[in-house]
Amino acid sequence: MNSERKIGIIAIVIDNPKEVQTRLNNLISDFGDIIIGRMGIPYRERNISVLSLVIDATENEINTLTGKLGSLPGVSAKVAIAKR
Repeated sequence: MNSERKIGIIAIVIDNPKEVQTRLNNLISDFGDIIIGRMGIPYRERNISVLSLVIDATENEINTLTGKLGSLPGVSAKVAIAKR
């Protein structure tokens, strides 16, 4: 696995956010050292939240975090990584 650090964004969509809110926030806190910024937007009318995490991490760290996020019920996570 490539240990070079990369800049990227993880886009997260959360169905029924109140159900996983605590576990999601704890997981994000566990990876706080690779997170540059976070923006969350609740969409109460649809009972979803959209969250973006800007990260500076190795591919292994990115894959680990994304996998753990995606394993939470009602959570979908996708990554985009800068080309350079």
